[in-house]
Order: sequence, then structure tokens, then C-alpha cells
Amino acid sequence: MINLYQLTTFVTVIGEGSMTAAADKLFLTQPAVSQQIRNLEEDLGVELLVRGVRQIKATPQGEVLYEHARRILQLSQQAEIAIKSMGAELKGEVRIGTLNSLGLHLMSPIVSRLLRHNPDLMIKVDYAKGEELIRNFKSGVIDILILPEIEKEFSTPLGAGVESKFLNKEEMWLVGSGKETEIPQQINLPELKMFPIVNFVDEYPNFHRDLASRIKSNSVAVNVIFESSNVGTLKRVIESGLGWGFLPAHSIKKQVRSGRLLRTHIREFQYEMDLMFYYHSDSDKKVLSEAIYQSLAVQEKT
Repeated sequence: MINLYQLTTFVTVIGEGSMTAAADKLFLTQPAVSQQIRNLEEDLGVELLVRGVRQIKATPQGEVLYEHARRILQLSQQAEIAIKSMGAELKGEVRIGTLNSLGLHLMSPIVSRLLRHNPDLMIKVDYAKGEELIRNFKSGVIDILILPEIEKEFSTPLGAGVESKFLNKEEMWLVGSGKETEIPQQINLPELKMFPIVNFVDEYPNFHRDLASRIKSNSVAVNVIFESSNVGTLKRVIESGLGWGFLPAHSIKKQVRSGRLLRTHIREFQYEMDLMFYYHSDSDKKVLSEAIYQSLAVQEKT
């Protein structure tokens, strides 16, 4: 009989595009993930994944299971969130600050589910640059921050009285258009100049410092043809075939999975961030903040 544990693993493998990436996200070993998929295939009597391709893809039977499994996991998640939030009696106003590229992925699903079951709850979400959000959090304008690890990414300590909780790992992926047949699967850093760069700016300063330093040390002359802080705009520009660029993994997994974007691995450069949840430990909204964190943590697991 299929269980939620197997479905979570299967959905994560398809979403991440590889057994190894799924294992990292689920905090399992790669053999354990592979065994779960094999067990699921044996239980159903069909092959669910196409092996030996550039990126793991679902078979026709796997695509059907994937769509049903996502709905099943979402319903399970909604039930858990509803029960937990009802028990916490969430009410009052809370203001959350995050980056636009993160909020589009994280906040929309969780806000609608929390508000549906908590009519006395008011949530405001502020999108801005990290530095501005951090200032507003320190001054008390914002109650909750959802950002990459602040001291590493923004070189700014938050000071005393702040609780931080880990949400998930985030990566920056180099992607090109699925229409471009010459996009390689792997490159060395100097080969970054193969295509014009579509540049994602403003949201991850340490990533840009790290990448710029490596480009300079390798004497790579890249050609930047377009810049924006809007992930949606950048995805469309890259999909059109004008160049390739780095984008947050969570924002493009659907396009990579469908083949609209192709991911290229750089052998000398992988960038990973810890996505963190920050709130004031001495605030009268501590219980509310912790309940929102639990709801987000449940969402990220599925």
C-alpha cells in the first residue's frame, strides 16, 4: 500500500530533478531514496521514472502519480496546518518581511491556508531589499523576517533578543533556455562566457560578491546583456533564448522539470544558502510567530 512517506519522496525526486538533490532535501542518503522509489514502483507494478537521462523525468504513469501525489500531500498539509493553527488560536496582526523571489514561493500558499482557518488573524507581507527589511525588523516595524542567513548573506548581525529557525536549503542555479540545443550539462567557470549573461540583481549580495570574485580570479570576460531583480521577468528572458543566468532554485524547479529551462552545473562553483525564519523572542507575538514557523516548516517538507 502506498504511504505518504513514499509519495513525499517521489514528489521530491521529481521536483528536485535528481535522487541526490532529493536526498539532500529530505536528509536521507541517496540509496535510501532510490530504494523508496523502487519499492513504490514494485507496489504499483510500473516504472515511474526514466533513468539515464540528463535529468530524472517521470514516465507517463509517473506523471499521473505525480499530479495525484501532489494533491494528496497538499490536502494532508492543509489538514495539519488547520489543526495546528486552530489549536494555537491565531489572532491579531503580524507583519512579515521577505524577498520578492522568496515570497512568491513561500507566502501565498501558507497565508491563504492560515487565514481560512483563523478569521481573527491579519497578515501583512512586505517585499523589499534585504537591507531595508533588516532595518525595519530591528526597529520593530516588521515582526518576522524570512531571509537567507543574515550574517552570511548581508554581513549584518541582528543583535540580542532574536530567535532564528532553519527553514530549508536554497541554491542558485545557472539555467538556459530549453530551446537552446547547445546548452551544456556541465562547464568549468571560464566557460561561463559561452552565452550572454541575464543577471539577477539586488536580492543576494553575498552570492554576487562570491561569483564576482571567482569570475575575476579566473579572468572571465562575461557579457551581461540584461539585469533585473524580478525573477518572473528573468525567467521569461532566459526562456526566450537571449542568454543564461543564475536564479534561485525554488523559483525555477517547475520550468527545469518541464524542460523549459535547462540547468548547467559549474564544477568550481556551487552556491548554497540556509533560508532562515527570524522573530523577536521577547515580543508579545512570539506564540503567533512560532505557529507561523511551524506552518511554513510543514509546507517546506512537502
